[in-house]
Amino acid sequence: MSKIIVLMGAPGAGKGTQARLLQERQNIPQISTGDILRVMKEERTPLAEEVKSIMNSGQLVPDALMISVVRERTSREDCKNGYILDGFPRTAGQAAMLEKLADEQGNRILPISIDVPFEVLEKRMTGRWSCPVCGEIYNIYFKPPKFDNVCDLHPEAQLSRRSDDTSEKAKIRLETYERETRPLLDYYAASNRLQSVDGTRDPEAIYAEIEKIVNSEKGKVKS
Repeated sequence: MSKIIVLMGAPGAGKGTQARLLQERQNIPQISTGDILRVMKEERTPLAEEVKSIMNSGQLVPDALMISVVRERTSREDCKNGYILDGFPRTAGQAAMLEKLADEQGNRILPISIDVPFEVLEKRMTGRWSCPVCGEIYNIYFKPPKFDNVCDLHPEAQLSRRSDDTSEKAKIRLETYERETRPLLDYYAASNRLQSVDGTRDPEAIYAEIEKIVNSEKGKVKS
């Protein structure tokens, strides 16, 4: 039975990095609901037209429609051996819908939380700068450039930061995550399926633990 890996983590926890490593090394696709919705804006299927109509009106895509979007994408050939979900589920209601989809597909759900203290996450976000030429990421707290505000690889390039990487916006993003995602973590913990890893370590060390969970008997608990 294949696995649906649900990676959870606050902004700055490194969820995207781990999803990418899993996709590359485990040969299972990362399914991002954000990416799916962006692609659907260019499609002309009945489902895409319904989604576009809702998004164009400024409303959020309702749970029942979002699970239809996920069902359609994960029914494709590349997902037959399992997949990684990025951005879904976000609520306990969506998690309940995913349970039904997993049963339909004959999959098991494996929820993994990448845990990082909020004070570390705030520094990761507010200290983050990048090179506009090569995209190299720096952090004034954890990985500073050799010279202030200059890329090590492109000395002519002044580093820049994202507009939402301010202290005020970082706190809002973290508070929103805690408020909206805590019920989801509790949902999976209640059924003894939630696996947690220490996200303060090197990405390779984090991946090694996640890989062990994915390949262990813990990852084979019935959903």
